[in-house]
Amino acid sequence: MIKYCTILILTILCCSNGLNAQKPITLLSPDKRTEVTIDYNKTLSYGVKKDGKSLVLPSVIGLQLEANQLPSGLEKDKITKKLFSTVNEKVTPVIKEKRAEIKNNYNQLSLSFKSGLTLEFRAFDNGVAYRFLTTQKEPLIVKNELINFNFPEKSYIYFPEEESMHSHNERVFKHMPMDSIGSQRFSSLPVLIESPNVPKVLITESNIIDYPGFWMTGTDDNHYALKGIFSNFPLDEKQRSDRDVIISKSADYIAKTIGTRSLPWRAMLIADKDGDLIENQMVYLLADATKMTDFSWIKAGKVAWDWWNANNIYGVDFRAGINNQTYKYYIDFASENNLQYIVLDEGWYDLKDVTKEVSDINVKELVDYGKTKNVGVILWTAWKTFEDKMDEAMTLYEKWGVKGIKIDFMQRDDQKMVDFYRTVAEKAAIHHLLIDFHGAYKPDGISRTYPHVITREGVRGLENAKWSNLPDPKHDVTLPFTRMVCGPMDFTPGAMKNATKRNFAPIFDEPMSLGTRCHQLAMYVVFESPLQMLADNPSNYKREVECLHFLSQVPTEWDDTKVLDAKVGEYVIIARKNGINWYVGGMTDWTPRDYKLDFNFLPEGDYTLDIYKDGINADRAARDYKLEQKTISNKTVMDLHMAPGGGFVIKISPKK
Repeated sequence: MIKYCTILILTILCCSNGLNAQKPITLLSPDKRTEVTIDYNKTLSYGVKKDGKSLVLPSVIGLQLEANQLPSGLEKDKITKKLFSTVNEKVTPVIKEKRAEIKNNYNQLSLSFKSGLTLEFRAFDNGVAYRFLTTQKEPLIVKNELINFNFPEKSYIYFPEEESMHSHNERVFKHMPMDSIGSQRFSSLPVLIESPNVPKVLITESNIIDYPGFWMTGTDDNHYALKGIFSNFPLDEKQRSDRDVIISKSADYIAKTIGTRSLPWRAMLIADKDGDLIENQMVYLLADATKMTDFSWIKAGKVAWDWWNANNIYGVDFRAGINNQTYKYYIDFASENNLQYIVLDEGWYDLKDVTKEVSDINVKELVDYGKTKNVGVILWTAWKTFEDKMDEAMTLYEKWGVKGIKIDFMQRDDQKMVDFYRTVAEKAAIHHLLIDFHGAYKPDGISRTYPHVITREGVRGLENAKWSNLPDPKHDVTLPFTRMVCGPMDFTPGAMKNATKRNFAPIFDEPMSLGTRCHQLAMYVVFESPLQMLADNPSNYKREVECLHFLSQVPTEWDDTKVLDAKVGEYVIIARKNGINWYVGGMTDWTPRDYKLDFNFLPEGDYTLDIYKDGINADRAARDYKLEQKTISNKTVMDLHMAPGGGFVIKISPKK
């Protein structure tokens, strides 16, 4: 990533008088609407207000380190320096997940302690974040990090409840009263807080390096409080299969790491309106800027994916399956329809060795064939067998001409597993391989540091429809305000078999989706993934010429993003720009909706549009849709109807 027009202004530098009990310190956001108050009197706490109203009540934070790691604990420490600064810059991302240029404007407070500890707070107009920094020569052993968030009474939460820390983090965001959680329930991140009469707050983290991710649980003494919990450092592991590696013994600490370093950012993203969550890129901005210099090989694009549709192509003269004939068919389909990649998912290699193809697969032959069609090949692997031969495999894949790797089933975010992600990212950059992490924890801004880590799962996506009645439209219109706020989301949309709630059935080898056809099409505008899958099989797409025409045109990167209207868990309408064209996607839950779409976001001029909207019978036959062409201007207001579980998608082009 490249950044420019940086302005760093030192505003205040002062030394304390050596007392550990001090007056509260205040940090304001650039627009002065958000106020962070840090209070240090033996314990360290912070609170956050917006427009004078409390979002986060005073909450204790801190580090618990191995004995004698720092000269004294926080209760005996002293603040020796306060440093205020301001950053106002434009950041140009390598891959345009939301926009071509990102405003990065915040005020920062750095508090230095006598022990060598530093605490940094950043206040943006749309959020607050903090982190600890340490300075010591010997390794740092972190017993625990105290992370607390206290909220006003009667708050609600969108809670992705978990059953184990060995998890794909593919959860439903349960909307519930905060006082129903307690200390016996916990979740992965992010969580979204809804307090009475104040903006919503999303909690997550950024820039996790050589450290575990944190999870969230309630407390029994304060029913409107949340605290962070961690997976302890693994001492022993038990491998159960080629992909499942369970922690069998843990240390009594969460991390052992270098002594001079910064810890991850604890982020609170603030949204005056629900749609502000979707436009917020704080997680990305908090991550380290990339040190890479060659980005020429990092290409976003669309992918013909095999696994969801079980290679069930038809109307061909060969036996479909995991073989070169089938994948050449996928390559031909991709080439004919402006798709940049195909994926060879599970089955192409001996599951014990990621360098040995099965008898019916010749990867080099497929890569060479793809080159003649301008289609790249991405290979799936299970993480453990890949780790066992990482260097050999990456060297081989680069030699073959493979464009990327989809690495799956990590299912953990302890320190050792976080280190695996970073190691993969660093080595993949050397071999010019894109990375798509599946079975993964939430994004943490890593795509800023390593732009070739181009998308990630960690979401209950369309694959679940093969065996369950999720994802459903309500889940679909909750994700943009929760999981997707953290970063790109490999939901894998594109089902051409669509069903109402009454007609749906999970069928593993010939799956369908819940909701209408236009609900699926709209995902290509609403859901962000620079590497975006077409999940259904090419034979089905070829029967749907109009829909395939749209899918062949829709981009995966965006120059601008505007949320036109949105409400968590109910509906979302987003406009995105790519080049001279605009796209608008709308999705609803199971409630039918009528919406007046105002095109006033467009510049002056006349435009032609293609609109795919729910057909009059889409509430009975979810595949029913209607395609219309119209001429409009930025003064046009259009009436649109979304069926239950429905949606619409529009391509807008300047009139020639």
